[in-house]
Formats: sequence, C-alpha cells, structure tokens
Amino acid sequence: MKKNKPHILLTNDDGIRSPGLWAAASELSKIGYVTVAAPREQSSGMGRSLPSTSDGIIRKEQIQVNGQEWSVYAVGGSPAQSVLHGILEIVPHKPDLVVSGINYGENVGLGITISGTVGATMEAASLGFPALAVSLQTDTQYHLSHSEDIDFSAAGYFTAYFARLLLEKKFQQEVDLVKVEVPSHATPETAWQVGRLSRSRYYDPVPAKRDSWEQPGPISYQHSKGVELEAEDTDAYILRVKKLVAVTPLNLDMTARVKFSDFDKLLRD
Repeated sequence: MKKNKPHILLTNDDGIRSPGLWAAASELSKIGYVTVAAPREQSSGMGRSLPSTSDGIIRKEQIQVNGQEWSVYAVGGSPAQSVLHGILEIVPHKPDLVVSGINYGENVGLGITISGTVGATMEAASLGFPALAVSLQTDTQYHLSHSEDIDFSAAGYFTAYFARLLLEKKFQQEVDLVKVEVPSHATPETAWQVGRLSRSRYYDPVPAKRDSWEQPGPISYQHSKGVELEAEDTDAYILRVKKLVAVTPLNLDMTARVKFSDFDKLLRD
C-alpha cells in the first residue's frame, strides 16, 4: 500500500545541532515524513569520505524545534556515513528522497567535492536515491558555526520547493542529484536559474601563519577574486553577481567529455 506522504531522509555536514538542519526539517515536514540522521559533530569539508576511524555509534535524541518535539539520530561518522546508516539501519524502508543541508556557506565551483553537504547527496545518489543538496551563502566567519544570527527562512522555502519537484517529476537519467545555492539576502520571491558548475575553486587555500611546523597550523581559505569574470551561466556568477538562486544538476560520472578515439591517438602519437 502506497504511503500518503513521501519519506525524506535529512542530513547535513554542520552537525545534528545546526539551525540550518532544523530550518530544512521544519519546511520538509510540511510535505512528508522526515527522518533526521546527521553527524553528531561538525563535519564540514569531509566530502564523500567514509573514514575508517568513525565509530558508527547512533544515538537517538529528542530535540525541540519551534515548539515541536523531534526524535533524531546523531551518528558518529561523516555526512556520507550518516546517509548510509540512515538508509541501512535507521529508516525502516527506502526513503523517497535524501536531502542534505541547509549548509552555512555556499558550495559552488570545483570545491563541491570537498563539501560534506554535497558529499552526502553523492553517496545517496550512488545508491540510486533522488538527492538534493542545499546551501546558504554566508560570510566565511559563520561557516563552522551554529550562529543564530543567520536567517534560514528563505533557504528553507527553497529546500521544500525543490524537494517537491524532485518527488513529483521524473528527471533525465543523466541527473544524479540537484545542488541549490541560496543568496544571503534571498526571499521566497527571489528568482532561480539553472547553471553549470564554475571551473574555478571559488575558495582559494591560504597557508598557515606560524613560526614553526611544530606549531598547529591548519590551512584556511578565502573567496577567490574575479567572480565577475566568470561565465554568466555558472553557479558562482548566478549566485554572487546576479544574486539569484543557483540550481545545478549534477552527474556522478566524472569521465572527461572527449572523443576517446582522439584521446587514444594523443596518447599513442
């Protein structure tokens, strides 16, 4: 017997206590049953990794969100591992959709493989599930925070908006997942545009400032310059210059789009 409402598995990379996660949960619960399985710790920058050091412990917790009591699952693992535990152990049947977000900070350009937000949806897509990754543009100072100064209301609206589309429409076989980037000052009335990934990193690495390699010195990052020089159909340009919601269909097949005969000839000449 078919369920009246779809079942949505929700995760993120900022951790189970993130206000962005709960903004997504609140909006998604209006269209389906939501199961939250997210890393118990801050897990940004983990990509699609499945660390062997993760303990895999799952703790069921109760959290109050907007006066509503939620049963959630805090997972000892990466965002991708949270998806696996959610699908294999927590959800009693296959979810209709996997959503990751809402992330503190945009995930655009060549940096998406670093993103735990996108990595979680890549893992879901690799198992054949429709998947949606949503991020909100924020200043870098907020990226690893759970700051309540950030307004996720518009991003929550677009999370539910595109979740409905993924649940209702049959996308082309080439579309494995959908990535959505919401501008920092967006409203539900902000227009959206489909675009491709930028070929830039978007975030440039910054070396550690220290006197000795014996001192702790994590590499940091900063926004790349020249976004206005990006092609107008890229996610970076749509988000930062046009200030529209950038929607990018992604495919897990990273094979270079070249004629194999030409590439073979190049190798052999």
